Amino acid sequence: MLAPTPPLGPRLLIRLAAAPATKEAAIREAAQLLVAAGCIDPAYEASMLRREAVSNTYLGHGVVIPHGMVDDRHLVRQSGLAVLQVPGGIVWHDGQVAHLVVAIAAQSDTHITVLRRLTRLIQDEARLTALRDTTAKEEIAAALSEDAASPGAAGPATDLSQRFEWTVDYPTGLHARPASHWVEVARTCPARIQVRHGAEVADAKNLIALLQLGLRCGDAVTISAEGDDEAGALAKICKAVTGLSAAEKAAAKAAADAAAKASGPVAGWNPAEAPRALAGLGASPGLVIGPIHVLSLAEPVVPDEPEPLTSGGDRLHAALEATDGQLRALADDTARRLGAADAGIFKAQGELIADTDLITLACQLMVEGHGVAFAWNQAVERMAAKLSALGNPVLAARAADLRDVGRRVLAQIDPALKSGHDLPDVPCILVAPDLAPSDTAGLDPTRVIGLATAQGGPTSHTAILARTLGIPAMVAGGPGLLALENRTQAILDGGTGRLYLDPSAADLASARAWSERQRAKAEDEARARALPARTTDGHVVAIGANVNNPEQVPLALDQGAEGVGLMRTEFLFLERGDTPSEDDQYATYRGMLTALASRPLIVRTLDIGGDKQVAHLHLPKEENPFLGVRGARLLLRRPDLMEPQLRALYRAARDGVPAGAPVGQHAPLSIMFPMITSVPEVLALRAHCDRIRRDLDAPEVPLGIMIEVPAAAIQADALARHCDFFSIGTNDLTQYALAIDRQNTDLAPEADSLHPAVLRLIHMTCEGAARHRRWVGVCGGIAGDPFGACLLAGLGVHELSMTPRDVSAVKARLRASEIGDLRALAARACAQEDAAGVRALAHEIMGAVA
Repeated sequence: MLAPTPPLGPRLLIRLAAAPATKEAAIREAAQLLVAAGCIDPAYEASMLRREAVSNTYLGHGVVIPHGMVDDRHLVRQSGLAVLQVPGGIVWHDGQVAHLVVAIAAQSDTHITVLRRLTRLIQDEARLTALRDTTAKEEIAAALSEDAASPGAAGPATDLSQRFEWTVDYPTGLHARPASHWVEVARTCPARIQVRHGAEVADAKNLIALLQLGLRCGDAVTISAEGDDEAGALAKICKAVTGLSAAEKAAAKAAADAAAKASGPVAGWNPAEAPRALAGLGASPGLVIGPIHVLSLAEPVVPDEPEPLTSGGDRLHAALEATDGQLRALADDTARRLGAADAGIFKAQGELIADTDLITLACQLMVEGHGVAFAWNQAVERMAAKLSALGNPVLAARAADLRDVGRRVLAQIDPALKSGHDLPDVPCILVAPDLAPSDTAGLDPTRVIGLATAQGGPTSHTAILARTLGIPAMVAGGPGLLALENRTQAILDGGTGRLYLDPSAADLASARAWSERQRAKAEDEARARALPARTTDGHVVAIGANVNNPEQVPLALDQGAEGVGLMRTEFLFLERGDTPSEDDQYATYRGMLTALASRPLIVRTLDIGGDKQVAHLHLPKEENPFLGVRGARLLLRRPDLMEPQLRALYRAARDGVPAGAPVGQHAPLSIMFPMITSVPEVLALRAHCDRIRRDLDAPEVPLGIMIEVPAAAIQADALARHCDFFSIGTNDLTQYALAIDRQNTDLAPEADSLHPAVLRLIHMTCEGAARHRRWVGVCGGIAGDPFGACLLAGLGVHELSMTPRDVSAVKARLRASEIGDLRALAARACAQEDAAGVRALAHEIMGAVA
């Protein structure tokens, strides 16, 4: 029997419990259903068999989509689908087993709608499993007829069963960062959640769909939910939506102030002889002199090289996973170097590539016979074009973000399509049409001393990141910028947004004099940053920086860091698509020691697990990865990861001795193991280190451990017998002590490292270390907060490591304090009942430690 034809869309023909003997028999049986219904000419059956001979139509998860050749579309009389349910399965291609044969006879663009539905359906494994054995044709018909709401589609006659009315009060509307938070919260809810603006509807779990609504400040929306725990889901999403309002208003004011400061008139240098100037908008203040270098951003030609859907799908999946890992690493790195707000740019990009509509479109194009790289590139361009067409400059900038992250995925699919930037060996003023956020965040301020773009605005991500990096920049300079010749001498004023070309000797002298005065002023400030963190009564706290690669060291030292207190080696794994070799790691560690020039370097061994996953390591999925095999637990179970890393580190210690150092002196390198909970773990790791050190004839280096779990803090005295130092990771210690997953958006605000319970664990750690004369450092978040640093020093911490930008403020605060006062402050903090009580102390005693 056949299912009834739905009122709209293609004819839908369903046969339950089919049992074709072969793939060819299945195709012929489905074709005959379409012939009998008048959907196709009988000759179309042969066309479907020819298609199968040249391309595998297995879509995934037991779903196959046989269809005819493009040239034979004229044989389709009316659009239709013939579905064979094959409970016993049928071998389709290279061992793939099909349970749902969905034969497509499509006129015009009907096949796009069908494929969108199917590619959504194969993401729901539970539903697919039920459809294989169902005896109700209506269930299969519903699955193939449903379509997620999207912008531009007519909204439902009524909203979902639970609803909430809200007027957008974000000053810049719903842009990528708040929208990505909506999506993150919505995806934690089993219920369906939608957002409606007028007749346009978007799935709240779909970032691009939300952005395409083009919501501006003042727009009225209806947020509704339906399904499992729909009331709870609506309450959760509404709390997320409204909870961002204050932060969005504050961010908009800060951005407006920064933009006004950057683009408005400023007191500064003015040329005397009126050289030729190109005017744009000031994006990042500062005056620099140097040669122009015009960056060529030619888009790579993406070849269309079809391949079987199975291998193409695997390649796309692997590329998306690898890119997600890159973005997580980039966000984490940017947060520590530049701040959490700038890191949000890359978190939002991660949501863009997780967008189901984008992935669905790429799959559709692959099913049509296009190669995976071509299909992905086309999908990105189509989605980006839709965002650009909305006429909203903020969303147009998100189109640039989409293209940026799309290029990252493309380079993972085919490394030959990776775009690179060739910069001259001398410092230059970089001129470009525009720069992607990841390009800007990766700029080396010693090579790119200024930035001028033809496009963009003072609130673009490029401008924000340039200001954070301290690179003078102008934006919106127009196409005339791109016609400039390389090596043209220029003066860039990022405050007024002007690029002065071929300045006279007098103007160059004037600009240099002005810059010299500014430099002298900056050096006065730098001299203060370089002073040690010595309290007024002579107690010294060592100050290090959290740095991940040698290129970041100069900035950290310039900010006043005395060394690297934490090098996270997981970034060597997260930022690439394969496991770095021993030689690769050795080169990086040697590079760090060279850049530090005899200053201390503390390297944390691979800390993978929890919120940091690496696709190419093929780690087993865990129900609770934060309590699973991570950190040192992983290294002890994976010698293939531990041995090369330890060998690389000891080789660096052996070979990285500073020039002119006394005989027998080793490089200032220390090794630190994360996620330690017991003495046997420490003993096992020390044994491996001793063996490898002897094999390489390398010197002994200090071996320390991270104190991240309460068990380690409580047993600090026992652990200290076998360690040379401790470093407290306050972020993890907080989440484990308070039993709060810091990734949980509802509970994250309560994961406060100033909670008295956390402070008491830190104090216990310091007391246990002191019994064996071991020093204690802190490399977690509160180390970079001046008030937190004061508490830590008072608790007995000897060394603090933080993002470079926090160094000067922490040093200044400690230099203005007495250690006796700080110890009293720490004792009062530990006696408080909650984190709020501790934070209240900051206001009370700020004058005493100022």
